[in-house]
Amino acid sequence: MADAPAPTVVDIRQDEILTGEAVALDVQPIGFFLRALGCIIDVLIAIALFVLFALVASWLIGQGMVDAAALPIVTIAALVTVTVVLPTVVETATRGRSLGKLLVGGRIVRADGGAAGFRQAFVRALVGVFEIWFTAGAVAAIVGAFTPRSQRLGDLLAGTYSERTRTPALPPSAPGVPPHLLHWAAIADVARLPDRLARRTAQFVSHADGMAPAARARSAASLASEVREFVSPVPAVDPETMLRAVVAVRRDRELRALGLETQRVAALTAGASGAPRGFPQR
Repeated sequence: MADAPAPTVVDIRQDEILTGEAVALDVQPIGFFLRALGCIIDVLIAIALFVLFALVASWLIGQGMVDAAALPIVTIAALVTVTVVLPTVVETATRGRSLGKLLVGGRIVRADGGAAGFRQAFVRALVGVFEIWFTAGAVAAIVGAFTPRSQRLGDLLAGTYSERTRTPALPPSAPGVPPHLLHWAAIADVARLPDRLARRTAQFVSHADGMAPAARARSAASLASEVREFVSPVPAVDPETMLRAVVAVRRDRELRALGLETQRVAALTAGASGAPRGFPQR
């Protein structure tokens, strides 16, 4: 009898979303406080709209265009419009982006990462009447604080969460060895540099551009006096240039060592089988 195929194990991390095609998407949910801020903005806008509805209704009643007996009906209609109809229409039309979410950089998406539709928006708005308006946001805050993606009750029922749409800018690429020190970099010995001192030097290089000139010069001179004891030969340049060159040389050599180690591991495991030699096939 042929051996049964081994089951496929899929490792999904906490911040990954598995789509219907079994593709893991690396997405980031928006934080609790940013989501609360976006919700507060939406609530304030809704209150302002309700006040506007009330002023218009009062003016119409004062002008005799609307019977005063119809005021309760107009009030209920305004409440339903502000709390359910408008949020549903806005989130459906904008694919999960209300004004508050737009300002904090969030967007409502389905649990599988797809765009939310009318059904999800309607469920969220309907449940939001209870958890946001009737309880002054207490239920939404409590549920959001104890869910992994800061989901409120409406999100759990609709199968949605708020995705982060603004990603932080990538840091600028680290500069390499200055051109006039390339010959020195080929023969320099920087391996004796202690790890703690190397970290301090790398931190200085990464933050040097934002430092005041006087403090920058003092820090560079102080670090350079410590680094010179572990560098051979010492380049005849100013302290900051020497520190930048030392950091670049260490980074390049460590990256080269990691690449060589990866190649050796790949070469050793290229012909390895799934089970040790002589191990019975089950």
